[in-house]
Amino acid sequence: MIKNRNEVTEMIVAAKVAKGLTWAQVAKAVGKSKEWTTAGCLGQMAFSKAEAEAVGAFFGLPDEAVAWLQIAPYKGSLPTAVPTDPLIYRWYEIVSVYGSTIKELIHEEFGDGIMSAIDFSMDIKREIDPKGDRVEVRLSGKFLPYKSY
Repeated sequence: MIKNRNEVTEMIVAAKVAKGLTWAQVAKAVGKSKEWTTAGCLGQMAFSKAEAEAVGAFFGLPDEAVAWLQIAPYKGSLPTAVPTDPLIYRWYEIVSVYGSTIKELIHEEFGDGIMSAIDFSMDIKREIDPKGDRVEVRLSGKFLPYKSY
């Protein structure tokens, strides 16, 4: 018996490693972006029935795991307030250093509001550079203005 969504995530990651798969291959089987599919496989998104079944078939998961993939998850996967993984910490550092700049420029351009993480897309690509390859990350979220009442 599977007790929680984290167990399903562990099953997926173990199968991915054992079979030598990539997240892009999983995404192709699901029919969604590699970014969204990876987030779903890591327990941060709920899959539709068809998507969950595709993930289940791809990884050889039991029906119970497929059912768990369709449940709205508890979002937020970091184990600590300040992340300790070096790659994730660098994102924390970016927000710590540039967060107020990002906020100021969004407010100047759009007004008082936020960038949605619900109506959102992300694209991660390798940028070939002779001085060392670069990571290109594109984030796009709908602007949601604060309402007066």
